Amino acid sequence: MTSAGTHIPVLRDEAIAALCVHRGGRYVDATFGGGGYTRAILAHPETRVLAFDRDRSAVKSGQALVQEMRGRLTLIEARFSRLEDISRAQDFAPVDGVVFDIGVSSMQFDEAARGFSFRAEGPLDMRMEGRGRSAADIVNEADEETLADILYFYGEERAARRIARAIAHDRNIAPFETTRALAGLIERVAPGRPGDIHPATRSFQALRIAVNDELGELLEGLIGAERVLAEGGRLVVVTFHSLEDRIVKQFLAERCGRGETGSRRLPGETAPPARSFVCEGRQPVTPTGAETTANPRARSAKLRYATRTAAPPHPLDARLARLVRLPDRDKGKA
Repeated sequence: MTSAGTHIPVLRDEAIAALCVHRGGRYVDATFGGGGYTRAILAHPETRVLAFDRDRSAVKSGQALVQEMRGRLTLIEARFSRLEDISRAQDFAPVDGVVFDIGVSSMQFDEAARGFSFRAEGPLDMRMEGRGRSAADIVNEADEETLADILYFYGEERAARRIARAIAHDRNIAPFETTRALAGLIERVAPGRPGDIHPATRSFQALRIAVNDELGELLEGLIGAERVLAEGGRLVVVTFHSLEDRIVKQFLAERCGRGETGSRRLPGETAPPARSFVCEGRQPVTPTGAETTANPRARSAKLRYATRTAAPPHPLDARLARLVRLPDRDKGKA
């Protein structure tokens, strides 16, 4: 998570160390934000960065750094799910490292007009790109069961059905248009206990993930990174909640797995793919106490990293695909 000005992104030093940035290396910053990781990479001599951000305002703010770097930084307004295609189109593959800082940036949270935060009055929007269906569209148009699924699976909200039922009732009287209106309903029907997180936290997370397809984007981005990394290149991912971390953890476990030995396979059974990454060190890396004290938003951050091998990229694992989408109702709830 990054923001404008002098803000330092969470786990910046740890992420740059995990990238093993070296002189003349080529790196992808998949989530430019306020440019914190990019600046740290470009501080190394002769490095080049291809950076992505789906938020037009972040790309606009980053143009000063593009000019300052005089050809060493290319900043693209695009989703990082397009990382592979754009990297190849820019003649920027293979690369020596890819870093992801997943989630909403501090500047997006702090701008009430973006509608990401329930702590300030703003439109119920949450669109990172400002295009497509908004959170208000989902809240006011999705059927009650779909809404409950979104809140439960993307927000891990135990009161999902109660909240969805109340939303379905109240939107018949007046549509939900603001963050405060929705947060107020959630506080009323599912109040938290003293000392707990705000009652609307999980529901707002769930809607944001649904609006921006964040989990699907993450998986596509990881697959793209696997395909553009050179042998010995580093993949570094910082996540901020359990759903993101679960996807990264399972992706790396599958890619770094040693597989079964031939003696353990049944006759005719296909051997597992060769490891496309090697995972080393003690993981996940988490912020220090000093960092969480200085920036409370860092408290849930986890960093995972791995080194690319010479093996071909793996095919998409069905278990990973299931982690990024709502369950099929016809097949029962997960």
